[in-house]
Amino acid sequence: MTRPNSTPDIGRLLVSCPDQPGIIAAVSRFLYEHGANIIESDQYSTDPEGGAFFLRTVFHRAGLSAMRLDLERRFAAEVGMPFGMDWSFTAAGVPKRAAIMVSRYDHCLLDLLWRARRDELDLDVGLVISNHADLAEAVRAFGVTYVHIPVTADTKQEAERRQLELLTGNFDLVVMARYMQILSAAFLAAVAVPVINIHHSFLPAFAGAAPHERAHERGVKLVGATAHYATEDLDQGPIIEQDVVRVTHRLSAAELERRGADVERTVLARAVQWHCEDRVVRDGARTVVF
Repeated sequence: MTRPNSTPDIGRLLVSCPDQPGIIAAVSRFLYEHGANIIESDQYSTDPEGGAFFLRTVFHRAGLSAMRLDLERRFAAEVGMPFGMDWSFTAAGVPKRAAIMVSRYDHCLLDLLWRARRDELDLDVGLVISNHADLAEAVRAFGVTYVHIPVTADTKQEAERRQLELLTGNFDLVVMARYMQILSAAFLAAVAVPVINIHHSFLPAFAGAAPHERAHERGVKLVGATAHYATEDLDQGPIIEQDVVRVTHRLSAAELERRGADVERTVLARAVQWHCEDRVVRDGARTVVF
């Protein structure tokens, strides 16, 4: 699948490696010698002496799809291995194939589906998985398959097995759009694609049930959200995007929750878009976002 106005000959290259002289020159020379024209480039070094180097390059190469595998093979031999790189080529005209996991809160889910339908996200949503049946009708109105897989303490392992049957090998990305279950380390390893999660800014101070009521009681002045890659350490994965809005004592707990929902959906949408545009590189416990 390609977007209606996308250019199939646009490619992206993401690189991370130990910093050293000659990286940009080697990448630029390789692309030039293989008929590519660089149209966008950005780089970052944690330290020019012994640090880590990160690069995102967007380029045009006529007939890219036909030569991509050969280009990757040659890049690995000529540039990737000599510089000790972790790297990836992607086609800008092909949206990421995504599955969304959700519980009962619908604001992030419906926002992603709406943006994807309007081609505001480079995202092809093929499946929604939920541990509740509540949102089935709303999702199917977008023409997306909805699968209800209940989860209890006794059935969690079996539920994850069923989820993996649907996900493994079929998607490039999984988005937890307020999926109120903890994904096990075994699940995250087996699904073998990035998983993006969203949570409100009251963690860890107001974890658990009714965080907005307890935040209201404490008179919080900021409401925000964090989007991050999911890891086995709950809500501790590398952060992609965050934002906040100011609130006052005049707002009720319900109004705090509404303001929080607004921030959550915009933060998650930005994080998903940046990931789909290959702007995010993981650097240990954090990210570099170009």
